[in-house]
Amino acid sequence: MDLIEPCWRTATRSSSNGGDCVEVADNLPGRVLVRDSKDRAGGTLRFTPDAWRTFVAATSR
Repeated sequence: MDLIEPCWRTATRSSSNGGDCVEVADNLPGRVLVRDSKDRAGGTLRFTPDAWRTFVAATSR
């Protein structure tokens, strides 16, 4: 049973859109969750922390 709730925050790069874009929860052991802030019930992507760091590094250039 997972007792830790995701702590959602707006992704740093979302601020250029007025904050309406991507939310990230990276407080959970072994996973990073990502969702659309405009459609929070629409689904969540799940990444390993290593995969998330790789993705962020590749898209931050």
